[in-house]
Amino acid sequence: MIEQLLKQYPLVSDQVDKKELRLVLQALERALENTSLGEIVEFGCYAGTTSLFISRILQAQKVPRQFHVYDSFEGLPEKRVEDQSSVGEMFRPGELSVSKKQFIQNYKKAGLLLPQIHKGWFENFSADDVPKKIALAFLDGDYYNSIKKSLCLIESRLVPGAIIVVDDYTSEALPGVARAVDEWLLTYPHKIRVEYSLAIIS
Repeated sequence: MIEQLLKQYPLVSDQVDKKELRLVLQALERALENTSLGEIVEFGCYAGTTSLFISRILQAQKVPRQFHVYDSFEGLPEKRVEDQSSVGEMFRPGELSVSKKQFIQNYKKAGLLLPQIHKGWFENFSADDVPKKIALAFLDGDYYNSIKKSLCLIESRLVPGAIIVVDDYTSEALPGVARAVDEWLLTYPHKIRVEYSLAIIS
């Protein structure tokens, strides 16, 4: 099914490529097989490329799981010390901004039901904004604090068999991502494997 979807539908942004999108969707399918409960969450949805394909999988499999997306829709926040990199100077506050309206429009064009959209900075979300049970979490927050906050929000909600996928784990331009993940794993040991730029945690 994944290969068919990747051939049939275009990517609506250049922030993810097909080989990494394939891995995210494979993780989704495994999480759905591994778990009988748990919802799907995506922290950092941008224009919705990954979101759209997640929705297509859920719709095609007729899976009764809620899908939640979280984004400021205002682009990148300020960097912290942990995010500083000589090769990441192009990342500035407000970059990679896509409006909530554009995200919704991309869903309408695709003819898909909208996920539950949570607009705001990750640091302002609380446990009340996150499902009580989570089967798959895709984290694409780019910066240390965004990934750290996302992990803190989901850590107690992961059901047995849940999978976390973190984008940009190997990115030299975005070193805060790996720092946040590695710190979290010291407290919450999980298996981790790395493919392309993704950390896949189970």
